[in-house]
Amino acid sequence: MSTVPDVAWYAVMVVGIGASVGVVYLLSRPRGRWGRLARKRLVLGVPWGTLIAVGTVIAVYLFLQDGLTDPRDPVVIPFRAWSYTYPLGFLASGFAHSSLGHITGNLLSALVFGSLAEYAWSHYPEKRGSQAFSSLGSNPFARIVGFAVGVFAVSIFTGMFALGPVIGFSGTVFAFVGFALVRFPLATIVATLFTSVVRLLYNTVRNPEIAVVVGETTVGRPWWAGTALQGHAIGLFAGVVLGVVLLYRRDVRPSPEHIWLAALIFAVDRGMWAVYLIEGSGEYRLFRALGVALVFVLAAVVAGSAVASARTLIHRIDLSRREAAFGVAVSILLALSLVAVPFNLFVVDDPTAGLEDAQPTDVGDYTVFYATDVPNQFVPAVPMPGGNTTDDRVRASGVIVVSEQRNIWWEEVSTTELRVNRQETIRLGGVGWSETVHASRTTWTVAGGNTTYNVQLGTDEEISVVHRAEPARADAMIDGRNVTIAPVDDRFEIRVTRDNETLGVTPIPEEDVRLAAGGIVFERDGSVVVATRDETEIRIASRSG
Repeated sequence: MSTVPDVAWYAVMVVGIGASVGVVYLLSRPRGRWGRLARKRLVLGVPWGTLIAVGTVIAVYLFLQDGLTDPRDPVVIPFRAWSYTYPLGFLASGFAHSSLGHITGNLLSALVFGSLAEYAWSHYPEKRGSQAFSSLGSNPFARIVGFAVGVFAVSIFTGMFALGPVIGFSGTVFAFVGFALVRFPLATIVATLFTSVVRLLYNTVRNPEIAVVVGETTVGRPWWAGTALQGHAIGLFAGVVLGVVLLYRRDVRPSPEHIWLAALIFAVDRGMWAVYLIEGSGEYRLFRALGVALVFVLAAVVAGSAVASARTLIHRIDLSRREAAFGVAVSILLALSLVAVPFNLFVVDDPTAGLEDAQPTDVGDYTVFYATDVPNQFVPAVPMPGGNTTDDRVRASGVIVVSEQRNIWWEEVSTTELRVNRQETIRLGGVGWSETVHASRTTWTVAGGNTTYNVQLGTDEEISVVHRAEPARADAMIDGRNVTIAPVDDRFEIRVTRDNETLGVTPIPEEDVRLAAGGIVFERDGSVVVATRDETEIRIASRSG
């Protein structure tokens, strides 16, 4: 364990950053140039519209999602974009977040890219000869409000047309990037790299020193499987389309190679090449080669739509190159949006199919189950030929949350996650209320590696065992006797058998208690049960959870 206090590491970091920034300041000697540059386009040099959007997202997290109660574990499930039959979801999902790290990452990026996008938009009229306050369109305060309204509209748009059930402000962050990228491509590249620096600083402040245990058992999806790729692409192309319109109106034509490079670097940096499919519970397939090809095509489309000339491409229909290139970008945006419509029309088929024997925990309009290998009941509203039978559906195993009222059927915690993490909390609720459901798993591993377990599920007021696995028999034999651990009611018992005949049964002993069954004495030392007969002593089982 390190003896260096965190404050010492913070001091080291501050000194290093301060020295670096100081050197740059002395070399560049801006003498207020940076401030003048910001005030040229922004009122008082401040991106007010971006700050309004960021403040709104923070308010949603703290109050609507009840992040004030537990900032690291907000209420998430009711604010996902489940379907068009659940308006709260698609209205709130673009502003809500799943964790403190999730919102922090998005807001840090929003501050950087949103400020750049707002700078491209400008609080002051850009048209030559125009003066501020001469009309509503040239009023800086109206332009601030217009930018903020545009941000809210894009957030709702990405929530409505992203492949659900998504959550997060990242679609809007990508729209900021698309809008800024076509106007200031090189600045966007710098901002992309700068956000990596900002994330590093944030993580360093949180954890200035980290100890890593090699070989520690963890569980989690691949990072790319948690990426809302289609939602990010929608945001990016929405920003590009709006930005290109602004370029055309202001008659600005940036460098095509700069735009191409900026789009490519950003797409690669943000993992937009990670095209994948979900093949089952905890099973994913990544199409890396396809994704790499797509990000290069994306860069070409963005550059073409931004800088294509007005020369005629097809004389017969009087179609210009600019119109064709812009039409391709708009078509991609429409295609990305429309592909989500059938999925956002999903409904809950039979809420309790496969869950008839599961013991439910009811919380408001939610019902929480634990089950293994049951067919997912979140299905298309319109049957799809050859693909809507029970046997064709993705199977779910773990803690399942169901709400017919909200059109939710969702595997919230997989069996693997619960096995490794041992305890999980699921926060349920809605506007103005929330309640926590606890899930835990107790596992006994017998000599030879076989396991048995039970799962407990319930609220703070009542928790009970809702699932019991098959008994586990140890491979080791003691004087011809087999030892088996079996879950019974809310506990575990030891069964001693010989030639399939039961010789004795006893509960697993408490700490430092000796119990006998079938001629074998069992004693517990912490999480380990030791079996003794005559002079033979074996570690027969160990507990986790």
